[in-house]
Amino acid sequence: MMTRRQKIIKLLEERDYSVSELALMLEIRGKGSKKIILDDIKAIANVVKREGKVLLIQPAQCKKCGFVFKPEIRIPGRCPKCKSEWIEEPRFKIEFK
Repeated sequence: MMTRRQKIIKLLEERDYSVSELALMLEIRGKGSKKIILDDIKAIANVVKREGKVLLIQPAQCKKCGFVFKPEIRIPGRCPKCKSEWIEEPRFKIEFK
């Protein structure tokens, strides 16, 4: 039986996923589901580094004005440029160095 983090690593090695997509794939629902996945991804970033892999982050982007956020493991609430809350989540993928 694989742990949730092992499942996330396996999924991210196959292709890129957003936090919402990972929550759906792992059937994690309810309030706080995105926070659980984000916490797992933060821990996974350290694990994969030790294994000679790298966590790639496609940064979040505002769907209204196109502003690109810094590539970090979090989901922004609103765009600093146009104040829109219509944000595309960051996407994550694991690759070998």
